[in-house]
Amino acid sequence: MKQRCPWSTDDSLMIKYHDTEWGVPVHSDKKLFEFLILEGFQAGLSWRTILHKRENFRKAFDNFDINKIAKYDKRKVNSLLKNEGIIRNRLKIEGAITNAKAFLLIRKEFGTFNNYIWSFVNGKPINNKFKSLSELPARTELSDKISSDMKKRGFKFVGSTIIYAHMQATGMVNDHVVSCYRYRELRSASRGYKQTKNQP
Repeated sequence: MKQRCPWSTDDSLMIKYHDTEWGVPVHSDKKLFEFLILEGFQAGLSWRTILHKRENFRKAFDNFDINKIAKYDKRKVNSLLKNEGIIRNRLKIEGAITNAKAFLLIRKEFGTFNNYIWSFVNGKPINNKFKSLSELPARTELSDKISSDMKKRGFKFVGSTIIYAHMQATGMVNDHVVSCYRYRELRSASRGYKQTKNQP
């Protein structure tokens, strides 16, 4: 039987997410944006809650189309506030729109958001060596730095804790505990790692 990180529990969606997504390097701007939006909505809630509403979010937010979300108006915001399938929080919804606009500005400056965010780790995943969940940090000096820079660029809901969760989810850091089978797989994959070609 495969040994996993304890947080994956016995929830089928959490297990699938743990096994196939968490900690895998992401270089698609669309996927990076999706995680950024979902993690913003997670603030104060559990990731399990967000994961079970993920498809609802995808439908409600036009499949996380950055250009469309950046153009959302008050009528669209009010429509989203009536959508029982997502987290109906006005500040978080408006924050997603603000973040889409800031995301597009990053693209203008760096070519892709991928270029921007991965530059903080020199384009290569950081492999940590945590033995238990209690050792995992909620934030780090690096996530502080990224959070501060993103706030200056106009992003909302990008506190250091949210940014560190984003780093974990998108494989900028490998925070699977060392006893987890995915830790070894991802660590092996990162040896001699070369960032894949930027994706849309």
